[in-house]
Amino acid sequence: MTTDPLDTYLAYGQRSLTPAPIGEAESAFAGAPADIHARIAARIEGLRPRLHAFAVDLYHHPELGFEEHRSVQKIAELLAEEGVDTEVGVFGLPTAFVAHAGSEVGDGPHFAVIAEYDALPGVGHACGHNVIAGVAIGAFLALRDVVAETGGRVSLIGTPAEEGGGGKELIIRAGGFDEVDAAGMVHPSVGHEVSPIYGSGTTGVRRIRVAYHGRAAHAAGTPYLGLNALDAVVTAYQGIAQLRQHILPIDRIHGVITNGGSAANVVPELTEAHILVRSSEIDTLKILTQRVVDILEAAALATGTRAEIDLDAEPAYLPLANNIALTKHWARHLTDRGRTVPLKPKVVRQGGPSTDMGNVSQYIPAIHPALGLGGDGTIVPHNAGFADISILPDALNALVDAATALGSAAADYLVDADLRQAVADEFVARGGRVRWED
Repeated sequence: MTTDPLDTYLAYGQRSLTPAPIGEAESAFAGAPADIHARIAARIEGLRPRLHAFAVDLYHHPELGFEEHRSVQKIAELLAEEGVDTEVGVFGLPTAFVAHAGSEVGDGPHFAVIAEYDALPGVGHACGHNVIAGVAIGAFLALRDVVAETGGRVSLIGTPAEEGGGGKELIIRAGGFDEVDAAGMVHPSVGHEVSPIYGSGTTGVRRIRVAYHGRAAHAAGTPYLGLNALDAVVTAYQGIAQLRQHILPIDRIHGVITNGGSAANVVPELTEAHILVRSSEIDTLKILTQRVVDILEAAALATGTRAEIDLDAEPAYLPLANNIALTKHWARHLTDRGRTVPLKPKVVRQGGPSTDMGNVSQYIPAIHPALGLGGDGTIVPHNAGFADISILPDALNALVDAATALGSAAADYLVDADLRQAVADEFVARGGRVRWED
């Protein structure tokens, strides 16, 4: 099969010629009363020492995705000290959890605060998930104290394996977000940066693993009897490299050859590669994936080998769609903390990282703003130094500010029916609920 992306890319080109509309920074909706926001701020400030100790503890005890047993235990212990019962092992995932406060399901609006807590191999919490969990705990406990006045229901949902494994998508498939009306979390960023109100998003990503099966032979004596799997994987890699100049600026492809054969004097009969395909739109992500698969299959045809392609062994991550109506309330309350929230990005974003929070944002209205943890901006996520930054005083201040702004934005959502309608209308106008179906 040969995939011609012409129609999809022409459609993207027409969209890109028209800049995304940038509206006002201020929300038209009042939200919750000032005294509720004051109580949220005071509650989180009172939690500051414990949230800091928690973030430091996770920093010293990083756990990989689906293995975060100790981390979840520490979260459950902290919540228990506050009188909150936590259900661990929900949605069919041993390290997923949920805690609730407020009304019963179906009785009023339901807002979910999202926690992440998995680490990266070798560099620990170099993406700051120890801070993400602290933000979520602080916001949830503060909301628990005011939910009787705001009405509705608030949940803390613990989502494992964001760094690889797609815990949120697995929770979606298990029905974990079916009764949730809106959700939010905050991600650490570089230096003192704050993500903009408009134009902040992530790419979607799909993971492709390929194994080429050839036939071994003596490389010097009878090479003509062999079918060279190394030639296949190298041909595939070169084909993907050639593809890169003909893809959209929002697209990214990267990968590694994980197995190139076993001995130089043996025609390799098995080679393997792992490839990541990213795009900022769902339709262009599908097109780019098929173009890569075409190359992988063509490499097998060219070398007489057989390609075994494993597509989406882990769930695909969808592009993030921040809900602007709700993001404005996060920005309002973060501004009240003395932070400056830009209206739009400094530059047009091309490419970028991916998160399974994108899947949540395509399923229900959601926000995923970012706030810098301090430092001079030269140390970036997925660098070991970023984990070290995550426990310094600037990072703790960011944690408290983020938890306060997120908790207050959620309170606004629970209180203000007009805001909820605007959030829902925006979600529908963007395309409504999207599930990944390849």
